[in-house]
Amino acid sequence: MTSPTQRTLARLKKENYNLCEVTEKWCSWSKRRKDLFGCIDILAIKDGDTVAIQVTSYSNISARVKKITESVALGPLRKANWTILVEGWHKKNGRWVSRIVDLS
Repeated sequence: MTSPTQRTLARLKKENYNLCEVTEKWCSWSKRRKDLFGCIDILAIKDGDTVAIQVTSYSNISARVKKITESVALGPLRKANWTILVEGWHKKNGRWVSRIVDLS
């Protein structure tokens, strides 16, 4: 089964993002995943634009939006002129589709 993160990386590749990196890492001592700045799973760069993405399931979009809007990182990321997205995936009519919420 393909993870939501892998689906987002495939979408970015189709959109010609030539530099993408998964920033979410597994922390063995806490047994939890750790996001970049506590809220970013993927960084993508194209034509001088930096896009920071929190990837999730469709049903968790609102929880991730809340997580980012309450994060101390949001202000500095906006000031740095990054595009900040939450992308939630779900299956519709047998196909995987995503909903993207822009928090920039």
